[in-house]
Amino acid sequence: MSAGNIDRMMQVGTEPKGLGWLSSIREMVIVFGVGLCVFGAVSGDRLKTPSRDNHYVYLADAMLNGRLHLEGRPPHLNDWAKYKERWYVSFPPAPALLMLPGVAVFGFDFNDRIFTLFFAALGPALLFLLLRCLSAAQRLERKTWEQALLCAVFGIGTVYFFSAVQGTVWYTAHMVGIFFLLLFAICSLGGRHPILAGLFLGLAFACRPPMLFAFPFFFYEILRQYSGKPGIGVFEWLRRAVTLIGVRPLVRQTLMFGIPVVAVFGLIALMNLTRFDDPLEFGHKYLQIRWRGRIETWGLFNYHYLSRNLTTAFTLLPWLSSDPPYIGISRHGLAIWFTTPIFLWALWPVRRTRFITVLWITVGIMALPSLFYQNSGWVQFGYRFSLDYTAFLILIVALSRRTFGKLFIAMFVFSVAVNLFGALTFNRDWKYYPKESTATYFQPD
Repeated sequence: MSAGNIDRMMQVGTEPKGLGWLSSIREMVIVFGVGLCVFGAVSGDRLKTPSRDNHYVYLADAMLNGRLHLEGRPPHLNDWAKYKERWYVSFPPAPALLMLPGVAVFGFDFNDRIFTLFFAALGPALLFLLLRCLSAAQRLERKTWEQALLCAVFGIGTVYFFSAVQGTVWYTAHMVGIFFLLLFAICSLGGRHPILAGLFLGLAFACRPPMLFAFPFFFYEILRQYSGKPGIGVFEWLRRAVTLIGVRPLVRQTLMFGIPVVAVFGLIALMNLTRFDDPLEFGHKYLQIRWRGRIETWGLFNYHYLSRNLTTAFTLLPWLSSDPPYIGISRHGLAIWFTTPIFLWALWPVRRTRFITVLWITVGIMALPSLFYQNSGWVQFGYRFSLDYTAFLILIVALSRRTFGKLFIAMFVFSVAVNLFGALTFNRDWKYYPKESTATYFQPD
């Protein structure tokens, strides 16, 4: 089968017919504007000054001066890496690269909070565009108001809300990473833009390394045109798809997707080699933090950490008390299902499609690195590492075909109330977050 025929076939069922691009862009701008207003209002006076944890600004300044290390000591000792008597920013560099023009003009006064706010507002807007594209391709049976509601769930009904209004290095990485991840998903639809999809996935990796494992989404989009009958098994489906596509076009699509990913990975590996004499070392091993001992004993990733991370993700609840302030939250955060009970809709779709199965596989693969990581995300309101795959969970809910009835609306209101509380109080009013040791997950007896 010729490459031209493949390209034409790949557009079948994926071209957003009747989407009304001008209308959709206008709607996307509206979602962006609403997000900017909501996140800006909750951020409040935080936006007046740069954050204290503006690591990316320091990395951008170092790059502008032809260095990868800081000049002298960092402003404080929270999450900075020290190697061979030099101090480094251990976080992947994509947000710092985007900050270069601003830091070139304003120096260390560059406002990383406003920078983060801009990308935070883009997240729900891009998710809306993704849903609109799927709807126009007749792959999503949701009305416009339902799609808008799902974007609201994403923006203010998940831990995205409290993360969007922080503006510090950890949350900047999440916001910029989600921006690139959603661009990757949009460009992956139908496998129609493999080079852009690969580039955006590489840049998402350069914000949050676990996002690299979203790659099954792209390969499914290549193969789905040739899925055959819905009832066939996955291996038969794969065999038929590869046979119909042909090995050569499939290799071509894979190379077009993979080259940008490998290029970004290679540049970061070179950066790591230059700084830490190890292409795979970002510098987290050299963080000057109080739990360095456990890193030296167990490493950055180990089965040893799995139970505590599962606890953080799935069992932590608010602490209730008869004494003021009456409610407390572990600094490890709250369980995913408590902050966003709407995710339970993803567990029981009306009909489990191959697309939903692939999305669950993608979510599972993306979640694994964080579950085996030495840190639970501490300190946080909710399990912030779930942000790596939250957009895909929303997509599963959208595809579930479950009606958005009274119970769904009630859970939406609950989710917004919980996450608004987190957005208003986290890193502001510490009386709700008792200062316990890092070993404390549940309310003390």
